[in-house]
Amino acid sequence: MGRLVLNHSSNIEGLIPILKRLALNINIKTITPAAISRVRGRSSKLIIRLSVKTLNGYKAIARKGKTAQEVFISTDLSKEELKQIIDIYNKK
Repeated sequence: MGRLVLNHSSNIEGLIPILKRLALNINIKTITPAAISRVRGRSSKLIIRLSVKTLNGYKAIARKGKTAQEVFISTDLSKEELKQIIDIYNKK
């Protein structure tokens, strides 16, 4: 079971419950929500998508409305395996 690091006082609405369920996966070590920014486009519901590979895993971008937040996921899973797991939560 992974660990969810909560160092920010603010996160995108609805993101933390999804990350808590994602952290239950045995192959995920750590999930760290990071910088929040404003974006041009608009997303009606919360969507998480993988961005780039990092030293320990992957960076993902969570988007809802005009807000985006970086999420760092430390894991040994491949990009495709992690994408399949995240897609389960994107559909809910």
